[in-house]
Amino acid sequence: MTAPPHHIADRHGRPAAQRHFIGGAFHPAADGRTFPTLNPATNEVIAEVADGSAADVDAAVRAARRAFDDGPWPRLKATERAATLRRIAQLIRDHAEDFIALECLDIGMPVSQMRGLAARAAQNFDYYAGVIAELHGRAFQVGGDFLNYTVHKPVGVAGLIMPWNAPLMLSTWRIAPALAAGNAVVLKPAEWSPLTATRLAEVLAEAELPPGVFNVVHGFGETAGAALVAHAGVQLVCFTGETTTGRTVMASAAGTLKRCSVELGGKSPVVVFADCDAERAIDAAVAQIFTLNGQRCTAGSRLLVQTPLYEEIVEGVAARARNIRVGDPFDAATELGPLIRPEHHERVSAYIASARDQGARVSAGGGRPAGLEQGNFLEATVIADVREDMRVFQEEIFGPVLVAMPFADEAEAIRLANATQYGLAAYVWTSDIGRGHRVAHAIDTGLCWINSQNVRDLRTPFGGVKQSGVGREGGDYAFEFYCELETVHVALRDHPIPRLGLE
Repeated sequence: MTAPPHHIADRHGRPAAQRHFIGGAFHPAADGRTFPTLNPATNEVIAEVADGSAADVDAAVRAARRAFDDGPWPRLKATERAATLRRIAQLIRDHAEDFIALECLDIGMPVSQMRGLAARAAQNFDYYAGVIAELHGRAFQVGGDFLNYTVHKPVGVAGLIMPWNAPLMLSTWRIAPALAAGNAVVLKPAEWSPLTATRLAEVLAEAELPPGVFNVVHGFGETAGAALVAHAGVQLVCFTGETTTGRTVMASAAGTLKRCSVELGGKSPVVVFADCDAERAIDAAVAQIFTLNGQRCTAGSRLLVQTPLYEEIVEGVAARARNIRVGDPFDAATELGPLIRPEHHERVSAYIASARDQGARVSAGGGRPAGLEQGNFLEATVIADVREDMRVFQEEIFGPVLVAMPFADEAEAIRLANATQYGLAAYVWTSDIGRGHRVAHAIDTGLCWINSQNVRDLRTPFGGVKQSGVGREGGDYAFEFYCELETVHVALRDHPIPRLGLE
């Protein structure tokens, strides 16, 4: 069944009002309330968005429960669900320009980078179509007496609370395995980035996903998000966002014993040894912090360089940062767009000011680019000679700001890499592959790349340690979260059974 028409733009070329998508149809908020979403390049209102309340969340969860309890989706063969996922993937490719334009407008992502993220969104559905068709359990034979085997079953309704930094790609990475497993989904997009979620709902309806299997409720975390986490009809909660909020989500979910997957903050080290290929390390350090507008959880935001190479690497990175092209997200030449909101721009700028006040050296950037007085633009910034006790070393800035400090030897590199509360990603640069492995193993992190920037392999698990989160998704590891694992025990012949109560 195709959803009612919900055009991308009104007659003035602006995105149409963003409504909830519940039970296969678009709806305004139950109480009629809306909130604005802003263009980060100008801070002008680009659309009004339905402001979800507990009533809207309840309607969406009820629709999802009906689809799960009584509808066909969980009961289809895995190959049949996989066929629908492949249709979704193709439709995302067919409508890629829509998604690219909406996300560039809504979050300020440079169009050159957004093309890759839109392709990845389609790939997420194709990939999980393949994985679910091949997913299998294990069998355990107990002599000739028993054959015990495991089966994967859908869990129920998944509540997905997604971030604003790369909403299309990060949402589809969770929606795809949730649907592949046979679950129903209620998506709560970030209030700062609602546009692609609405368009995605249209695409999933066009792919003939049964009504209620996928639902969208817009709104704020304190209202719609909190109601979704607390709802007794939800069995799974996936949250990506800030660490303090993640703790609140997990505490609330515990009240109804929901399983949780939480991907939280990061302060990832880039550990550069003196024997590395310096040019490639500079390339990777620049790319890892200044792509996605610096607003990425796996950003290599702490540059730790062995003392003999420190000045060369820091100046090399700073020189490149000074040349980063900041500007209009729709300009193909732009490398760094605006930060998401004025309040976030103020927050990131305050971190830079604190580093200056504490005696660090701003080697590049640090302010608003000339000629970009409107919007939330910030220069690519490199801060050298930071100390371990500085806020910019310890706290997630979530912007295009790289901090740097030297280390003497391998032991100090490991200590500094581990000297924050976070543990999501790490990057190690060295020509000594033995040392690369040693250091990777010694860093407390969920992910570590040796002699590479962040290059994702969809088959591998993704997640953090310490205050960076709980759980792993990616590859068939995702189905440890999105599936129930049931064990079936089959007696193959008459075996001894204790006989009680006989006279």
